[in-house]
Amino acid sequence: MARIDLKPAPKLLLTERLRLETPRVEHAEAFAAGVQASMHQLTYVVWGAKPRDLEWARRFCEGDARSVAAGEDLVFHVFTLADGAWVGRIDVHTIDFDDARGEIGYVGDARHAGRGLMREAALAVIRLCFDIGFQRIEALSDVRNARALHFAEALGMQREGTLRRHERDPQGRMCDQAIYALVNEGPTREP
Repeated sequence: MARIDLKPAPKLLLTERLRLETPRVEHAEAFAAGVQASMHQLTYVVWGAKPRDLEWARRFCEGDARSVAAGEDLVFHVFTLADGAWVGRIDVHTIDFDDARGEIGYVGDARHAGRGLMREAALAVIRLCFDIGFQRIEALSDVRNARALHFAEALGMQREGTLRRHERDPQGRMCDQAIYALVNEGPTREP
């Protein structure tokens, strides 16, 4: 099977209401503000366990830009077309390049919740993944994170099971993770 190659993947995606861009340091201020405004909802995100400042956001954006340039991950910051407001961040990471699968992650700005913007963005990223040959996109979430589980289902993902004591939560306790997946219904990539 041909390996997935992320280097030629688009660095800009447009949807009906959104602009998705590969991270740049210029995104750091909006990213930091969005994370700060959403701290109360980031209880299951390891890096959301404590307040984050602009310098942290700059380093985070720089690291994301490097991993995208190296073809290791897909990462997008999401902005509204109407006013350029930062809506969230979506990434596809932990990629198995040979078996064409990866894990999607998402963090949205709580001030934009309930409008379907993050769903629209995540579906655009999933379409991109399938277009470039991914066969499977997974989502893992702490089984106690009802919002994330609901979001995975809203993306059309199916729950496949529970990974017991799979990883540590932000407080350092081992927790169970629900695994969801969406498979590419198109043709299987041949060697």
